[in-house]
Amino acid sequence: MPVDGLIMPEQDAEGTVRAIAPALLAHYRRHARRLPWRSPPGTPPPAPYRVWLSEIMLQQTTVAAVIPYYERFLARWPTVEALAAADDAALMAAWAGLGYYARARNLLACARFVAGELGGRFPDDEAGLRALPGIGAYTAAAIAAIAFGRRAVVVDGNVERVVSRLFAVETPLPAAKPMLRELADSITPDADAGDFAQAMMDLGATICTPARPGCLACPLQTFCAARAAGDPERFPVKAPKKARPTRAGTAWWVEAEGAVWLVTRPERGLLGGMLGVPTSDWVERGAADPTLPPLPGDWVGVAGAVRHVFTHFALELRIERLRLARPPAGARLVSALGEGQWWPLDRLDEAGLPTLFARVARAVREESASG
Repeated sequence: MPVDGLIMPEQDAEGTVRAIAPALLAHYRRHARRLPWRSPPGTPPPAPYRVWLSEIMLQQTTVAAVIPYYERFLARWPTVEALAAADDAALMAAWAGLGYYARARNLLACARFVAGELGGRFPDDEAGLRALPGIGAYTAAAIAAIAFGRRAVVVDGNVERVVSRLFAVETPLPAAKPMLRELADSITPDADAGDFAQAMMDLGATICTPARPGCLACPLQTFCAARAAGDPERFPVKAPKKARPTRAGTAWWVEAEGAVWLVTRPERGLLGGMLGVPTSDWVERGAADPTLPPLPGDWVGVAGAVRHVFTHFALELRIERLRLARPPAGARLVSALGEGQWWPLDRLDEAGLPTLFARVARAVREESASG
C-alpha cells in the first residue's frame, strides 16, 4: 500500500535498509567498472584533482563521451596547478564538443582558486567544496565521498532511479527529489562511502537501466519493491514533459583569402567564451526576424539548416555565406561582425569549435564539395 508516495518491500523495513549496503558493496568488489579516474574497490582513493576533474566533466555527460576528454586533459594538465596556468582559449578549445561550456569556465576558475588561495589542496568536506566555483551539492558530495572517504549522500540520475525502484516511490519527479535523497541517506553506510557511491552509480548505469532493467543480475533484487510489484520500468514516476520550444536564427559565414571570420562569444551565456561564426539573435521560430546581413555583398544561402538541441530549447540556424576578394578594413569588419579573427579554412579543425558551429562548418564544406 502506498504511504506518503512510498511502497515498502514486503519485509522488515529496517532490516532491508541495513542489508542493502553490504549486498551492493560485495557486488561492487567483483564487478566495478574500470574507469580512468577510479581506484579499484578497497584501495586508497584517487587524488582529489582527478576526482574533481572527472565529476565536472561527467555533469550531464555520458561516461563514454568523457573518457577521451579526461585522458587528454590529464595528459596536458596533470595537476591543478598546471590547469590553473592554462590559457583560457586553449582550455576552451580542448573542451570543445563536450558541451555545457559554463563547466569549462568554472573549471578554470576553480583550478585558479585552489592553486592560488588554497595552496593546491582541495577542501576535504562538502561545505568547503561547495564554496568553490562550479561545485554544487551533488559534485561536493561525490568528491567528499570518493576522494576523501567522507560519509556523503551522493545522488545523481542513476541513483535516483535505483532508489525510486528500491522503495517504489510513487511521487513523480521532480517533486520526489527530496524524498529520494532522504531514502538514499537511509541506505548510505558510514564506512566505504566512496565505494558505495560509485557502486550505486554503476548499478544504475549497467543493471538498473531506464529501459529493460537486468533485475535477474541485480544484487538488490530481493530488496526491491518495484520488482516485487512486477513493473520496475514504471519507476521513477515522471511528471509530463513540457514541449521544448524551438528558436531560429542566421549564421553569417564570411570568407576571404582562404579564411573565415570567427568571433569569441561573450563570456556569459550559451557557448560563452567559445569561438564561432557570427549569428543573428535567436528568436522564437515563426517570429519575424528583422536581422539584415551585417555586411553588404552577394550573400548566398547554404542549403538546409543546422539544428542543435540545448537544455531548454532547440535551435535552427540557416546559413548565409559571403565570399570576399579581400578582407574589409579591420574596424569596419569588427563593427559589423564583432571582435574576432580570420581563421584559415584548411586549419578549421584546430579552432575547437563547439558542436553547433562545427555543424555549420560541415554544412558549408559539404555544399562547397557538391558544388
